[in-house]
Amino acid sequence: MRSSAGKLLSHSQWMRTRSARFRVPAPSCDSQKMWNSTAAPPPDENSDQNSIDAGSSMRRPISLWPGMYHSPVTNALWEARRNMFETPTGGEDGSRSELTAKTPSRSRTSILYKFSSDFVLREQYRNPWNEIRTGKLVEDLDALAGTISFKHCSSGDGSARSMILVTASVDRIIMKRPIRVDADLSIVGAVTWVGRSSMEMQLQVIQSQGISKNFVFVNLCILFPFESVDMQDFADANHPSESVALEANFTFVARDAKTGKSTPINPVTPETEHEKFLWKEAEERNKLRKQKRAQGKEEQEKLKDLERLNDLLAEGRVFLDMPALADRDSILIKDTSHENSLICQPQQRNIHGRIFGGFLMRKAFELAFSNAYTFAGVSPRFLEVDRVDFIKPVDVGNFLRFKSRILYTEATSSAEPLINIEVVAHVTSPELRSSEVSNRFYFTFSVRPEAMKDGMKIRNVVPGTEEEARRVIERMDAERPIS
Repeated sequence: MRSSAGKLLSHSQWMRTRSARFRVPAPSCDSQKMWNSTAAPPPDENSDQNSIDAGSSMRRPISLWPGMYHSPVTNALWEARRNMFETPTGGEDGSRSELTAKTPSRSRTSILYKFSSDFVLREQYRNPWNEIRTGKLVEDLDALAGTISFKHCSSGDGSARSMILVTASVDRIIMKRPIRVDADLSIVGAVTWVGRSSMEMQLQVIQSQGISKNFVFVNLCILFPFESVDMQDFADANHPSESVALEANFTFVARDAKTGKSTPINPVTPETEHEKFLWKEAEERNKLRKQKRAQGKEEQEKLKDLERLNDLLAEGRVFLDMPALADRDSILIKDTSHENSLICQPQQRNIHGRIFGGFLMRKAFELAFSNAYTFAGVSPRFLEVDRVDFIKPVDVGNFLRFKSRILYTEATSSAEPLINIEVVAHVTSPELRSSEVSNRFYFTFSVRPEAMKDGMKIRNVVPGTEEEARRVIERMDAERPIS
């Protein structure tokens, strides 16, 4: 493994560097200035205008595009898209063929989740452990990214209808700290970079770090019903500080609705120093993606001669040829596999008639979570979506198969071992006897520190075939640190 400077890294050095990515740094004074830091982004003067109440759609159901996939947040977002058509923003008098430069603030949008007061909404996002359903949150991120891209490409007169906007990839979704289901949160995002026909958006989940005094008071009354509880004791608990709990970068591409070919979109003009910083970061990521695609075939050939391939396969061959002598703390990749199948229904389609990308991400996450759960033996803790590739569109009626497997584990830190999972979605056509990959998802989980204190160990996962060993090496190389 090599660093960005070209120096060869040992396996232990690489794993230590990789594990360090998940340590949340202590907040600093400068963190307030950076939108992608642990502090909340600066308030926008149009924040009220661009805010969407996540619970509003349950009280005001919409009839736009009936039969489309529905959830409380997607309903609210698609209702906002309808309002773009009904209430043009003005200021853009050009024809539909003309492109208009826009600032990031023009596309900035937020969703408000009033979990502390909206019980119905909170119940839809609560999992069996009384925590947030991360899969639903990831689904909402994709829906919000779609609305932001729509907002950026729209000219206020409905001209965005002539193009199709689809998710191309998710570069990374990083969980910076646990998200609570009993406190209000918001998701805010904006376009940060635009190419000819593609755009990147940064989205952040922001939540208060404190505990509301009402929540504390109610729970104390339940625990100690006959005790006198003074609310003044919790006066300081009602002044929580907000911070970024999760961060994600989505890439969308525009296609001509008639020809299906790429079509140009409005450029973005960053104004503030922070917006310029985000644009520069996105530009570097785009260049890096192009370099990796160009070097992909060459690296594939080199993999055949790497000693790492044989090193990874050494223990796997013991499992296959001498199972009685195999390491009891290891397990073959093939023995960690889980699968799930479904028929794509009309209710799961998006505004373009294809299966909603957020729905696919949620199903993949839930399968990966189940895989990590059965592997570790305790409820896993989500850390990161490493990457999502949207390779082929999924249509209504498709038979979709999700295949999950643990590629490798990283146990360099006894307090926080890492579990790296791959989920591959296949579009299967029994009538045509064909099966094609539509999506690839990569997730990272850990287990809670209290479980590790009880002496629990995470087993090492080893490949048994060359194909599995190559996949492990590819993912390790994709996750190597880049300065």
